[in-house]
Amino acid sequence: MSTYTVGLKALFPTLGLIYGFQAACAAIAVPLKTEKYYDLCGSLGFISAAGASLYMPWIRARYIDGFKNIALPTTLSAFHPRQAIMTGLTLFWAMRLGSFLFQRIKKSGGDSRFDEIKQSPPKFFGAWMMQATWIAITALPVYLVNSIPKASQPPLGARDYLGLAIWIAGMGLEVTADRQKSQWRQDREAGKHKEPFISSGVWSWSRHPNYFGEVSLWTGQFVLSTTAIASAGTFYPTWAVGLAALSPLLEYGLIRFISGVPMLEKSGDKKHKDNPQWKKYKDEVPCFVPFIGSKN
Repeated sequence: MSTYTVGLKALFPTLGLIYGFQAACAAIAVPLKTEKYYDLCGSLGFISAAGASLYMPWIRARYIDGFKNIALPTTLSAFHPRQAIMTGLTLFWAMRLGSFLFQRIKKSGGDSRFDEIKQSPPKFFGAWMMQATWIAITALPVYLVNSIPKASQPPLGARDYLGLAIWIAGMGLEVTADRQKSQWRQDREAGKHKEPFISSGVWSWSRHPNYFGEVSLWTGQFVLSTTAIASAGTFYPTWAVGLAALSPLLEYGLIRFISGVPMLEKSGDKKHKDNPQWKKYKDEVPCFVPFIGSKN
C-alpha cells in the first residue's frame, strides 16, 4: 500500500457521503422549488459526516483491508479522546445551528436568497453542491483526525487544550451574542425600548460578535487537529495540516467578505443612513475583532 493512501481511504468515503447526502436532498427540493429544508439539510450533513467519519477507519479495515474479525466500536473508549472531543463539539454546534435556522425559516416562511435561483434547476442544484463543499471544508479538521486510528494518535497535549479553550471561548461569545440580541428584540417588541439597533453587551465590543465567535470556534477545531495530523506520518503528509487550515480560512472569508458581514453592514447603512447614532456606533465599535473598552 503506497504512503498516505491509508488515511485517504477513510477520508474519501466521508467526503462522498457529504456530497451524496446533499444531492439526495436536492433531488427532492429542486423539483419542488423549495428552500425550506436547505439549512436543516446542511446541519444534518455535518452531523452525519462527523458521526460517520468516526467509523471510517473500522469500515476501511474490515471491508477494504479484509480484517473481518475487527469488532464494531460501540463505546467512546474505542475512540481517541481527541476524536471524541472534536466530533462532540461538531455535533453540538450543528444541532444548535440547525435548530436556530430551521425555526427562523419556519417563522419567516422562506429565504429571500433563493427567490431567483430556485426557479432555475441547475442553479438551485449548484447551491446544494456549494453547501456540500462548505460542509466538506469547514469540518475537514474533524474528518482528518477521525480518519486516523486511535492507536496512531499521540496523547492529548497543550496544543489540544489550547484548541479546546479557543472553541469554548468562540462558542461562548456566539451564544452570548445571539441571546443578547434575542432579548433585545423581545424587549423592543414589548415596548421596553425603541433602539433602532443593538449596541449593548458584547455588541459594544464588536458589530458582529456572533460571527467572530463562529470563526473562533472553527479555529479552535483546527488547532485541536494539528498534533494528530502532523504526527500521522503513514496516513497523511505533514502539509496536510495546511488542508485543515482551510476550515477557519473559509469561514473567515465567507463571513467577513461574502455572505455575512458585508450584507449586514450594507443593510445597516441603508436602514440607518440618517441616524447619527449609527455613524457614532460604527466609528467607536470595531466591525469584527472585538475590542473591550472605548476607542476614544
